[in-house]
Amino acid sequence: MKPALAFAQLKKPKTWQDMSSGLLIKKHIEKSLEPWWQRAFGYHMLKLGQLSSQIESQQAKIPHQINVCESPLVADVVAEIDDLPFVQQSIDLCLLTLQLEYAVDPHHILREADRVLIANGYMVIAGINPWSLAGVNKLIPYRRQQLPWQGRFFTPMRVKDWLNLLGYEIVDDQRILFSGLHNKQRDDRWWFKKLQTIGQSYLPLFCSVYVIVAKKRVQPLTPIRPKWQLRHKFRPINVSTIGQNRHI
Repeated sequence: MKPALAFAQLKKPKTWQDMSSGLLIKKHIEKSLEPWWQRAFGYHMLKLGQLSSQIESQQAKIPHQINVCESPLVADVVAEIDDLPFVQQSIDLCLLTLQLEYAVDPHHILREADRVLIANGYMVIAGINPWSLAGVNKLIPYRRQQLPWQGRFFTPMRVKDWLNLLGYEIVDDQRILFSGLHNKQRDDRWWFKKLQTIGQSYLPLFCSVYVIVAKKRVQPLTPIRPKWQLRHKFRPINVSTIGQNRHI
């Protein structure tokens, strides 16, 4: 298993157009998240990273949506997503789309998002599945110099293991976009729609994009009563001796 830490700064895509089939990936992620925007409630949502900031979420029940990234052109708050300027347990939902793939320390990003999430808050993560047609394309040498293949792809099972260690419950795990993510792919052609139906029905493990929705669970602390008891303080009992003296 490859290490999660990266020893060099990876090139990040700034827009979905920077990636091969980026707009297609964005469209299918938005479609898969549509049902969840109606189920998540709260006051504050964080979209972490420039790609997350461009995801449409107008149907969400959470009114205050904050874009957090390094670019002042699209950000409401300019900050590093692994060092969030928010107090702990103040956010209801965190959205991460293709952010772990280009992070030096993806663990730290998850821990920082976990820090600001309230109890029962949602963590939504979308990424590229290495065990897919898109992951196979990374084996081609010239593909490694292009986006999104310049990033490091983590399996959905590994990402879910990280979330489980942080105390999250996986409430949804979708596999979408059965495609190699080549350039100029169109999803309005009949054969492409048929391929998606077959792939998501019979080969979901090999779909190129995963969308994980996890809920933060916090166990309440219950005080444990000690089984032992303190010994009572020794106190002598006064006994009357009247009438007990005998003469010899």
